[in-house]
Amino acid sequence: MSVYTILAAPIASTTEEKNSEFLTFLHPVTSRDEAMAHVECYRKQYPDAAHVCWAYVIGNTRQPQTQAFSDDGEPSGTAGKPMLHVLTERDVGNSLAVVVRYFGGVKLGAGGLVRAYSGAVSAAVNCAQLVEVTPCVQLHIAVDFAKETKIRHLVNIYDGQILNVDYATRVTLDISLAAAQAELFTQQVINETAGDAVVTIDN
Repeated sequence: MSVYTILAAPIASTTEEKNSEFLTFLHPVTSRDEAMAHVECYRKQYPDAAHVCWAYVIGNTRQPQTQAFSDDGEPSGTAGKPMLHVLTERDVGNSLAVVVRYFGGVKLGAGGLVRAYSGAVSAAVNCAQLVEVTPCVQLHIAVDFAKETKIRHLVNIYDGQILNVDYATRVTLDISLAAAQAELFTQQVINETAGDAVVTIDN
């Protein structure tokens, strides 16, 4: 679960290919429902467009939680798939690309369509701002009161965040931490508390 990039904000761009106009919109999304709601909005906004093609990828593009695309009436494989390919290749996670095409009277052919849709999304990505995301996991640590300070110190060293602390027979701390650090952190907690701490990880 390495660091990956996501779209920071929506972006729009326009490209033209042999008189056909391609209006491209990129949106940050975190679910299929959210993506489909945007697609529906563009269908309503551009009812006279020849095609409203789309592609989305949720999560890290290298290990996506879910992804999908639609050619919306263009020949199979000439629109949605090339659009998704650009999002994946350019590492734009948690994103939806919508391309609204106004037909200009000249047929582009399969190769031309693939180039046009890829180019449209690439042009939009070139204008977009991407931000890095570090996947995090949540850990629960139960430990004796005397060792709470040690745990807090380790959380600081590992740039973690204490989300919640519960005082009962023992102290339970809920911690958010970079997924890549979780194993090392857990080992150090057990070592520093001489095996007293119980660590569980939410997957």
